[in-house]
Amino acid sequence: MSDGLKKMGEKFRSKREELNLTLKEVENATSIRMVYLQAIEEGRVDHFLSTVYALGFIRQYGGFLGFEQEKLSKEFPDALRLPPEKQDFAYGIGTLEMRGAPHGGVRWIPNLMWVVVGAVVLIGAFYFAKFVGVF
Repeated sequence: MSDGLKKMGEKFRSKREELNLTLKEVENATSIRMVYLQAIEEGRVDHFLSTVYALGFIRQYGGFLGFEQEKLSKEFPDALRLPPEKQDFAYGIGTLEMRGAPHGGVRWIPNLMWVVVGAVVLIGAFYFAKFVGVF
């Protein structure tokens, strides 16, 4: 947790309290869950699903409170540049085979069956119409 992030969270909290808003009211207005709003105000963005969500929530919350993004990024440069996430890619044997359909079946067979049923219905309708005397 960076010191700038904690200071920015304190600034957000004081601005929210200055506006006489509860976290629940901010949650309803921004659609950011209260847990995440608390984490922003306390400078604990490690509770987010990813850094992208954290940055998006911080920017949305700051905008809601009336802060300009450029002023925030100049005042708290390290807070709005969160560390990149470590991504774990597990490439191994069998990954190429799994790129197709997860069930591994042939997907064109049901479509072929519908085409055959449609053709049989059309042929049957033609012969029925010929029998009745329409053609």
